[in-house]
Amino acid sequence: MDVAYVSALAALGGSVVGGLISGVATWLTQRSQILAGHRAHQISHREELFRDFILVASKAHGQAVMSNQPELQDLVSMYGAINRMEVLCSPRTVECAERVMQVTLETYFQPNKALPDILEMMKAGAWINPLSEFAEAARKELRTLA
Repeated sequence: MDVAYVSALAALGGSVVGGLISGVATWLTQRSQILAGHRAHQISHREELFRDFILVASKAHGQAVMSNQPELQDLVSMYGAINRMEVLCSPRTVECAERVMQVTLETYFQPNKALPDILEMMKAGAWINPLSEFAEAARKELRTLA
């Protein structure tokens, strides 16, 4: 075999290998960027869902503490958010959201409390935040995704 052919084949082989390595590296980089974008979208979507649930649950629970007349729209919004969580979130987070709903509904059947009563309960440490367990579960879920 002629030396010129060996040189040409070596150069051609090197070009092919270099091109393949470059192509694979580009593919891996794009793939990791797509996965990171997908993960960021999932986190953003869940953050929005958790925020909406906390807002509507806080409003409904506040209404339940001070009144026996439920705002049906708020309760329906809570159920809707829980149903969306069942599709996207971990069972623990959904379980905590359902507990918030249950506590809120039970609160409607308890005696109404005026603002001085609520203040006194808070000072005595008897005020229960029904969203604290949910918030912790949501925080852990978001950490696992990050």
